[in-house]
Amino acid sequence: MPCTLEERGSVRQEIRQIQEQLERQSYIADTAVATSVWLSTTLGKPLLVEGHAGVGKTEIAKVLARVHGADLIRLQCYEGLDVSTALYEWNYPRQMLRLKLEEDSPLSLDEKEASIFTEPFLLKRPLLQAITHTGRAPVLLIDEVDRADEEFEAFLLEVLSEFQVTIPEIGTIRATTRPDVILTSNRTRELSDALRRRCLFLWIDYPSFEKELLIVRRKVPGMDEHLAREVTAFMQSIRRMDLGKVPGVAETLDWAAALAALHASRLDPALVRETLGCVVKEERDTALVLRAMEERGLDALAQVTG
Repeated sequence: MPCTLEERGSVRQEIRQIQEQLERQSYIADTAVATSVWLSTTLGKPLLVEGHAGVGKTEIAKVLARVHGADLIRLQCYEGLDVSTALYEWNYPRQMLRLKLEEDSPLSLDEKEASIFTEPFLLKRPLLQAITHTGRAPVLLIDEVDRADEEFEAFLLEVLSEFQVTIPEIGTIRATTRPDVILTSNRTRELSDALRRRCLFLWIDYPSFEKELLIVRRKVPGMDEHLAREVTAFMQSIRRMDLGKVPGVAETLDWAAALAALHASRLDPALVRETLGCVVKEERDTALVLRAMEERGLDALAQVTG
């Protein structure tokens, strides 16, 4: 049944409210970000956020948790991540201590064994924490999922499909309140089509000059306005170079904070050379930026627009 103009207006208002809530938390979100977050929470589907390193993918989950007043549960992915680290482990030292204390107990061996494979001896890792969470739905952040291997990705797909897990000694545990799930990826490898189909998708690119300048203003309050514009222009310029590791917004903010701490009011070549380690993190990239500054001049790289 087609929705009415009033209903469409209500949805747009809700999306605008999310955008405003994110901005109140100093996260500058465009309509696409706010719409993706709204759809994810409304439809109960995980949101896969991809983009370059340092563009604010992880921050979406952190800010969403603050906006909702919810707990943030984070699973940091890495090569070799296994199910026990992500889901649960048994507290073996505590189990052994319990068995030691019950050596003279009249309980049978089977009864003793059954007593130590219960929830008090269970160490809940992030996925199980999210599934068993009570009260307000938490935000589950599965960070850099592309760093985990394909076997773990297949397991993760199963968990996200049903939001339930089976622990052989206890049984099946189902989520009473489904968490809001945000996955991030830097695209170090291709994710499976199955995982992508399970999720909504959001791509975050490097920001425009105007958006990045606004982020600097919000995140580094009190910074000299002209310096903020020079820093933003410089970052926009070097991203067009053939760098091995292109700096993101995170590096822009690190550099802006460093310059503010140094009470700088303008960029000059000496200051750039002394603080360039906030921006580029590889020897080749450092040499490339410094050479460009010598050949083209700092004014050309940090030319303020508007």
